[in-house]
Amino acid sequence: MENLLYKIALTLLPGVGDVNAKKLVAHCGGVEAIFHEKRSNLLLIEGMGEKTVNAIKSADVMKEAEEEVRFVEENQIQVDFYLDKSYPRRLLHCNDGPILLYSKGEINWNAEKVISIVGTRMPTRNGQYICEKLVADLKAFNVTIVSGLAYGIDITAHKAALKHRIPTIGIMASGIQNVYPRTHVKTAEQMQENGGIATDYRSDSAVLPINFAERNRIVAGLADAVVVVESAKKGGSLITADLANGYNRDVFAVPGRIDDSQSMGCNKLIKSHKAALIESAQDIAYVLSWEKPSQQKAKANIQKQLFIELSDDERKLLSAFADEKQLAIDEISVKSGFPISKTSSLLLQIEFMGLVRSLPGKVYEIV
Repeated sequence: MENLLYKIALTLLPGVGDVNAKKLVAHCGGVEAIFHEKRSNLLLIEGMGEKTVNAIKSADVMKEAEEEVRFVEENQIQVDFYLDKSYPRRLLHCNDGPILLYSKGEINWNAEKVISIVGTRMPTRNGQYICEKLVADLKAFNVTIVSGLAYGIDITAHKAALKHRIPTIGIMASGIQNVYPRTHVKTAEQMQENGGIATDYRSDSAVLPINFAERNRIVAGLADAVVVVESAKKGGSLITADLANGYNRDVFAVPGRIDDSQSMGCNKLIKSHKAALIESAQDIAYVLSWEKPSQQKAKANIQKQLFIELSDDERKLLSAFADEKQLAIDEISVKSGFPISKTSSLLLQIEFMGLVRSLPGKVYEIV
């Protein structure tokens, strides 16, 4: 409980965003150490002013944190800090990823395949149909659907996922107890049975306009790819697409008529090469090199045969993954006992065999 207290207190410090919070933790050697560090030392840290240091030393922040801890424990809210093993691994690759997430439900943050679907709050009937069909067809690939629980395409994606029993996660722009809009409370409750709702805002946080843009970084960072179904020339969906591009995520957009105001955003993304044009879920699967479970089973048999033909060093390297789906190259080096240079060479060899694939940030994934 004490460690949780300091984790929450860190998020309540004025003027300290996610990036600076991580710097503080790294500089002080831990989250609790921040609040025990000398004032003079804190002032030496880049970006730390008198106001922030005063807040760190203030009893008020700790009092607020204690209240939040009580609420979290009484309402069985899950809290995942960025240094916890339970924290979403995809967000670790995002520099501005939230240092802490509050959630309710049965969420698998590290599901094998995650797609975020976003779009306009005022979709056409055709846009809703396309969104529903995309979700329904994605079921064959065992995906998790992420969106922002907002009006329009967001709620359409969530409801379609519920209908087809696909795990779905709603990222909120408010505190966990303030589901917005209120008309989506029932859907949010249903989502908690197969997925859930999550936010990086404290429990009683109200909805502010700036929250939606900030929320979008989580929607973009949590997924393997972002799909924009319908969007006006400007809007939150385009912000999410830009963030996804910045995180090296794939972005897809559904094209529309050139004179349709609700398709201008999607057409703009495609025209500027910021998104791939898609017409179906199969297009997404093709670009991401996804296979259906039946195809994976057949491939597993082929890989078993390949494993027999591997050298001892190649086998040893693959064994480093054990139960891990993804590992950074330095972790592979430590677990296999090979130096980085040899690890890199072996990884390249088995990547050519189709046994691993490289991801951004020198991370490798078992295929």
